Amino acid sequence: MMNRAKTLMLLAALTALLLWIGQAIGRQGVLVIALFFAAAMNLGAWWFSDSIVLRMHGAQELTPAEAPELHRMVAGLAHRAGLPMPRLYMLPEDAPNAFATGRSPAKGAVAVTAGLTRVLDRDEVAAVIAHELGHIRHRDTLIMSVAAMLAGSMSMLANSAMWGMMLGGGRSSDDEDGHPAAGLLGILIAPIAASLIQMAISRSREFLADEAAAQYTGDPRALARALRKIHAVAQAVPFESATPATAHLYIANPFTAGGIAKLFSTHPPMEERVARLEAMAGKRLVTA
Repeated sequence: MMNRAKTLMLLAALTALLLWIGQAIGRQGVLVIALFFAAAMNLGAWWFSDSIVLRMHGAQELTPAEAPELHRMVAGLAHRAGLPMPRLYMLPEDAPNAFATGRSPAKGAVAVTAGLTRVLDRDEVAAVIAHELGHIRHRDTLIMSVAAMLAGSMSMLANSAMWGMMLGGGRSSDDEDGHPAAGLLGILIAPIAASLIQMAISRSREFLADEAAAQYTGDPRALARALRKIHAVAQAVPFESATPATAHLYIANPFTAGGIAKLFSTHPPMEERVARLEAMAGKRLVTA
């Protein structure tokens, strides 16, 4: 519940920031245009999310005949989550990882790397699958598309204002509501703040998916073990097909981030995720 409320607050903050920069720069017409183009791009990305991402990573669909045990496992977890059976895909990667995509639960797809099934045991694979089903159940592809639309609109608006100032366009008569200093501040700070909020939303969705995995499997420690193994192997085994644009999809960020870069990370620190899962397991033991 707390992470859901946090997501709503962050989306509200992102919306408020967008409206503030539009007011500060005093370019309401440009704001509408930026919103339109950002919405169009992200609507397309959301609508075709499954085919685009799967094709980018060279994923191959797994049939029940090719992976009967995995299909049975996913079918059982999907039933517990109240979801239709998603399509299953395999990525030809040695690094253990997984992601979910699809614009709705009916269009859901789960992709796992070849390395995931080799490195993790059955309970750990089930926990990872349950985490991805949590993303599908919570419609995180849609939520992150909305966040990307708002952040993208802000960047377009700031770029438009910057080029207007550089080319000496000045301020027209319909821009009287904006203040020059506030406009300059918006150009410099708002896109960075938008990125920080967008990444914070992504991190809050990871916590929610971790909680869902613990609920669907009844074993929070299985996901904690899986995350530790994935993190450890990721330090030594490169993820060839990963890109920064799709990093937020994976159960574990395929790129490492340290220092201040953690603020822009799409995932919470692994240690914090594991600690939360261990705490969930402890509560289950106490109440059992």
